[in-house]
Amino acid sequence: MLDLTYEMPKIKTIAGAKHDWELVIGMEVHAQVSSNAKLFSGASTQFGAEPNSNVAFVDAAMPGMLPVINEYCVEQAVRTGLGLKADINLKSAFDRKNYFYPDLPQGYQISQLYHPIVGEGEVLVEMGDGTARMVRIERIHMEQDAGKSIHDMDPHMSFVDLNRTGVCLMEIVSRPDIRGPEEAAAYIAKLRQIMRYLGTCDGNMQNGNLRADVNVSICLPGAYEKYQETQDFSHLGTRCEIKNMNSMRFIQQAIEVEARRQIAIVEGGGKVDQETRLYDPDKGETRSMRSKEEAHDYRYFPDPDLLPLEIEQAWVDDIAAKLPELPDEKKARFIEAFGLTDYDASVLTAEVESAAYFEEVAKGRNGKLAANWVINELFGRLKKEDHDITDSPVSPAQLGGIIDLISSDAISGKIAKDLFEIVYTEGGDPAQIVEERGMKQVTDTGAIEAALDEIIAANPAQVEKAKVNPKLAGWFVGQVMKATGGKANPKAVNELVAQKLGS
Repeated sequence: MLDLTYEMPKIKTIAGAKHDWELVIGMEVHAQVSSNAKLFSGASTQFGAEPNSNVAFVDAAMPGMLPVINEYCVEQAVRTGLGLKADINLKSAFDRKNYFYPDLPQGYQISQLYHPIVGEGEVLVEMGDGTARMVRIERIHMEQDAGKSIHDMDPHMSFVDLNRTGVCLMEIVSRPDIRGPEEAAAYIAKLRQIMRYLGTCDGNMQNGNLRADVNVSICLPGAYEKYQETQDFSHLGTRCEIKNMNSMRFIQQAIEVEARRQIAIVEGGGKVDQETRLYDPDKGETRSMRSKEEAHDYRYFPDPDLLPLEIEQAWVDDIAAKLPELPDEKKARFIEAFGLTDYDASVLTAEVESAAYFEEVAKGRNGKLAANWVINELFGRLKKEDHDITDSPVSPAQLGGIIDLISSDAISGKIAKDLFEIVYTEGGDPAQIVEERGMKQVTDTGAIEAALDEIIAANPAQVEKAKVNPKLAGWFVGQVMKATGGKANPKAVNELVAQKLGS
């Protein structure tokens, strides 16, 4: 059973000239659905294609073209909702959100304002220091993405690429439960992790497949607790939205910068205007983009070309029955089954591919030893070379083979590291490499004793010192290891040295 006991993290405060201020953050995360076709057309969603090559007539808003919903996109949204422990609405509907941009050919976006596909859910956001915060999800709705305006190809004109137009997005709207920049980044990371486990979004922020609008406001200590009691937003400050953030680092920087801007305004006797802003990382500032629109500004109305969407509970139940093991459950199982620390289990379950790799290595073996080798040796080397676990030159079977040799005392830890280097750079079967290259550990106590006797005979003065100060016995251990080319069993050497020197 999953243990959800945790302590709340400390609330981030920023010192102003007059008061200490607390942050209140809510997020609207736009996650591109992993699907081959768009939400209302059969056009490809392939990233990096030639501009305007993945555009159907309906995406380009040609006259008379009607949208046809992609069932798989609906399934992916339902799967995401189930993964976030959210309510699934069997009846939902699409609305037209009217606004005008060059890369939005229809002049409106098909979205779900009043009747979303997914209702309230929750995400446990762990901070890595033993604390965690439960962030409530208000809703998830499906909508079309817009295209892309390109301004740097010509000094006098802009170009429009409609390849993204109509791609299905899930907008995941949180409650204002996040209380600091680090929590905001951890929340995005947790959402990304869950969706990658589910296979509903690849989480690629660099390509824009996962981006966030961050709502930031400030309040005096105690005001947030009043909001929690009453759910009355008047206890909180006026929020500003920082648009289209696709970097964890920039999200944290932007929140800090925006909070300090608002504090300066309020403490100076001014009033924060509700607006949409952009973050400029080069200047370290946010700047106004436009005044914050309300729903009525977009003139929402039900899309006349799309019937309300009705799904069956049996279909939802079938999707739920096929959900994979999710990160929190997998982490809890790794701790229980393999005796791992909370930290090690978190590292190993951070990516679904890493968890699968470790589990294959650890199967039938010492879980702690397997975790040590996967995290410290393999992950360390991959990170150094900027490689992913999917690019690992060492297979789970090969790493498992090295661990088997350690466990059987065929090789020492030091030899194992040399063996790992060979396998990493050259490949091959670990057991065969050890045999062919004479890397087996010397466990014959007779051979070890003979080497030790020679060293003792040649260093009588050192023997006397070691008898007076037992800590000096380590010198003899090192000499034996050197004499045997590092192949002597360290445990056997230590025991023999202690026996011979009477320490």
